[in-house]
Amino acid sequence: MHKPNILVIEDESAIADTIDYALSTDGMAVERCALGGEALERLRTQAFDLVILDVGLPDLSGFEVCRTLRTFTDVPVIFLTARHDEIDRVVGLEIGADDYVVKPFSPRELAARVRVILRRTARQPVAEAASQSVFTVDNDGARVAFHGHWLELTRYEYRMLALMLRHPGRIYSRAQLMDEVWHDAPDTIDRTVDTHIKTVRAKLRALDAASDPIRTHRGMGYSIEP
Repeated sequence: MHKPNILVIEDESAIADTIDYALSTDGMAVERCALGGEALERLRTQAFDLVILDVGLPDLSGFEVCRTLRTFTDVPVIFLTARHDEIDRVVGLEIGADDYVVKPFSPRELAARVRVILRRTARQPVAEAASQSVFTVDNDGARVAFHGHWLELTRYEYRMLALMLRHPGRIYSRAQLMDEVWHDAPDTIDRTVDTHIKTVRAKLRALDAASDPIRTHRGMGYSIEP
């Protein structure tokens, strides 16, 4: 049975300890970090089932972290905050949070809210798998299979293809791809995107000459066909 992997982003160690204990006791695996930047790097390279995100982090606000992670992952997010204002709850939900818990909170209630969201999202993989039926993405191994064959991809080819496969049909502009895929190579020019699209297409056609799942939207960007 899959053990849910939860990322807790909280800089107050006592609160993080309480959450860790409550979720671990409930049969979940918990990973922790105290900074928003560190959390985003981890989320880009590792799969999690849910994120518990404190609004008041030392480096970035939780709202900023949520806005950024929503550009590359649909992982469920529960905001954790000391703020009681309704406007903050509304903003949090509008930018992509799934729930909002105000401190002080009951650890048992938080664990229950996590279970509810996990049950809800567990019903979605069938549709997700159907949209990616010819592809298999192994996030832990940083590789992608096409029609059952693992592609020989460079680091940036993998990042680009895996990003587009998270949201089949979504159009990514060159600028968005540069920000998400080449974020650690700031001197790269945007035409690099076109070059990598061309090489990935060639690798896909080598396995299925009649298939071209990457679509070009002139003046807009690229997408993977749903």
